[in-house]
Amino acid sequence: MSNIREAVIDLERHAAKQGWDQPLGLYALVPTVELLRAEPGLADLLGIASPEDEDELTPVEQEHLPDDLPLEEALGRILWPEGVVGCALVMERLVVKGSDETLAPGEDPSASGRETEEIRMVAGVLRDGSRHCAMRMRSHDSESEVLSGADLVPALTSALALTLDLEEEPEEG
Repeated sequence: MSNIREAVIDLERHAAKQGWDQPLGLYALVPTVELLRAEPGLADLLGIASPEDEDELTPVEQEHLPDDLPLEEALGRILWPEGVVGCALVMERLVVKGSDETLAPGEDPSASGRETEEIRMVAGVLRDGSRHCAMRMRSHDSESEVLSGADLVPALTSALALTLDLEEEPEEG
């Protein structure tokens, strides 16, 4: 099963429709077939009679993570049940242009004197190890400008993989 790319792209489109300045969103990824089997009433709500693809995934939004914990620590407290085949995270951050450095939430970019870019990142991971990310820059806010790839935000996908109890390969270097 590896419809992680489609699930991430769908979440990115959903986030784009909501606009910018949204809180972080955490999603369980569940097989649509299993979800409809467990909750048949959701088919009408979701507008589907049956999934076209047996591997189709449905994101199920979770409660907000605690604001008083760093993201890594909040994710470190999560362990998904067996029926969840993957998870995804949608978040906005300020990044320093020309680097992969992000500013801490609430950090004033003008205080550092560095030029920043606001981005929305969507990262997803499946229990089979598949992963995918999408990234949209606020200054290039169109669907045709969305970047995507498996290793676009490796630190974030690695953190999500740990919530699924997946062993991460040590980075070379």
